Amino acid sequence: MRRRSTRRRLTGALVCVALVTGAAMGVASTALAGPPVNTGSSDGPEPKSPVDNPRPVVASIDHIQKITDRRVRVFVRSPAMGRTVPVEVLLPKDRGHPRPTLYMLDGRSAGNEVNNWTKYGKAVQFFADKDVNVVLTLGGPASYYTDWQRPDPVLGNNKWETFLTRELPPLIDATFEGNGSKALEGVSMGAEAAMMLAMRHPGAYRAVAAHSGCYAMGSDVGQAQARAIVSTYNGNPDNMFGDQNNPAWLSHDVMMHADQLRGTALFLSAGGGIPGPFDGPGNPDARTSVIFGSPLEMGAYACTLALANKLERMQIPLTLDLHDVGTHSWPYWSAELPKAWPTLARALDIS
Repeated sequence: MRRRSTRRRLTGALVCVALVTGAAMGVASTALAGPPVNTGSSDGPEPKSPVDNPRPVVASIDHIQKITDRRVRVFVRSPAMGRTVPVEVLLPKDRGHPRPTLYMLDGRSAGNEVNNWTKYGKAVQFFADKDVNVVLTLGGPASYYTDWQRPDPVLGNNKWETFLTRELPPLIDATFEGNGSKALEGVSMGAEAAMMLAMRHPGAYRAVAAHSGCYAMGSDVGQAQARAIVSTYNGNPDNMFGDQNNPAWLSHDVMMHADQLRGTALFLSAGGGIPGPFDGPGNPDARTSVIFGSPLEMGAYACTLALANKLERMQIPLTLDLHDVGTHSWPYWSAELPKAWPTLARALDIS
């Protein structure tokens, strides 16, 4: 395990979490009904009609919109979501053979038109010479890319876990020559979501890279932080996992279920919150990167260190990249792409 600038004490860092992480950080069918039943006897009940027992509805691609020769937008009809969900796909230069797929999750402010990994994170440029399909989510602000218990009047019907783990991958592999190998990468809210998906689906993803996230959804502090993030978009957090005593909060807690990550290649990173070289005019979050981004990244640092320490005690390998310098903003996350790539590439068998 590699560590950088980890001299801060965990106890002090956890105090920062309690103070700041409560603030908002700037395939298959889902219908499992069987076929109509025929009793074979006129004395028995009437056979049920197809309306009573509908056939399973599977996800499908509605259409594909070309952006460039190597960048497309794919519109997926999702039974789980009850709507057509767009994603972007970055394709490698050489498409003459099957290849793995990296799914990239956005942060709290996930937009419907563009993923911030392409807008601010330089993902298009970075992956231009990489032999991998890159799938970028569109939409899902403050959703944690999970399956909500109930539709939300403001944030809609969120069934992202089902969409990302069951509906979307077979379509991506079939359409873009995927070889079945998958990895996840996420930032902030998307970092916690990526780790949750990997934890809840052991073995489904070969690797996860998570930047500046918190991973204790079931704890008092972790739940308060998640509730604050959902509330920043006027969503009702109870629609996600229920009230504060609902066991769903604990079932999504990565710290509590860290053993489920065994066998998955892991890369974790965070900054210490001290403003650095990227906190100037070139930072798209320059106005808030110091005032809000510094304390938020301090909290993410503490969360990341706490998970890393637990994984180390459990003898689960990881690559850890912690720095004293760095705020909760995109230039720092963009700089993590080349650092995380070796971990992802090795796990995906990319030379």
